[in-house]
Amino acid sequence: MFNIPPNAKWTQNGVIIAGGHGGGDATNQLFWPYGLFVDDDQTVVITDWLNNRVMQWKNGDTTNGQVVDGGKGAGNELHQLSWPTDVLIDKETDSLIICDQGNRRVIRWSRRSDTTQGEILIDHISCYGVAMDEQRYLYASDTREDEVRRYQLGEKNGTLVAGGNGQGDGLNQLNMPRYLFVDRDHSVYVSDECNHRVIKWVEGATEGTVVAGGQGQGNALTQLSYPNGIFVDTLGTLYVADWGNHRVMRWTQGAKEGTVIVSGNDGGEGANQLNRPCGLCFDRQGNLYVADTKNNRVQRFSIE
Repeated sequence: MFNIPPNAKWTQNGVIIAGGHGGGDATNQLFWPYGLFVDDDQTVVITDWLNNRVMQWKNGDTTNGQVVDGGKGAGNELHQLSWPTDVLIDKETDSLIICDQGNRRVIRWSRRSDTTQGEILIDHISCYGVAMDEQRYLYASDTREDEVRRYQLGEKNGTLVAGGNGQGDGLNQLNMPRYLFVDRDHSVYVSDECNHRVIKWVEGATEGTVVAGGQGQGNALTQLSYPNGIFVDTLGTLYVADWGNHRVMRWTQGAKEGTVIVSGNDGGEGANQLNRPCGLCFDRQGNLYVADTKNNRVQRFSIE
């Protein structure tokens, strides 16, 4: 994690760094990109949802990506994926950890070039988002159980850290938990999609605190509409991909409303527009990367 100045601004015209050639399965295309992760060298790893694959795009090569997992048709063999929704890089083992949503599992895939199949880390989980803390505990959201669990690598059952009290809008409940972020204090932030809010669960808590939205679905600055990707900087400022409103919002700690930092326009395909933004990440310089799902591209918005 790193500091982004509280008054930071980003260029309003994004640059396409992956995809942008219509929906398809060529190496220069994406078909509904969902989750993404940016490595220290600005390599971007993307779950290419409808292509059942994970793509890698190296910094500077915006023409073609490389298939790093899947791409062999939807299926449940260990060399296949089905509707992958999120990915992270585990630097310790130089591997990808992937939410293989359609197969209800979380898998690990080595980044070594000779890798031919993945390894199941967690099974029987309707996972959507994954995160890892600095002690290498793995966190996964489960949209069927409306909960988030923390796992020691190799452990199958995990420990409940958010939700788990049935589907609902109480502070101890979730309704379709999507993406996750874990801060240095092991607090877990959850995009609680169908409650149109982001909720923070402090380690050991029995209920969460709403840190963005929670005022019903809408496009006011106090509201979100099906929030997806989230990111939290060292100051506790929260960044949200506001899927239904085609925008990225920033909520400072304790704020009652957010500000739009990118694409406050209606959904569209212009450089200053998004169409159903899903995954969201920053590089070490503070540049913003957004999986612009229905535009089949990843946009980078440079910090000014």
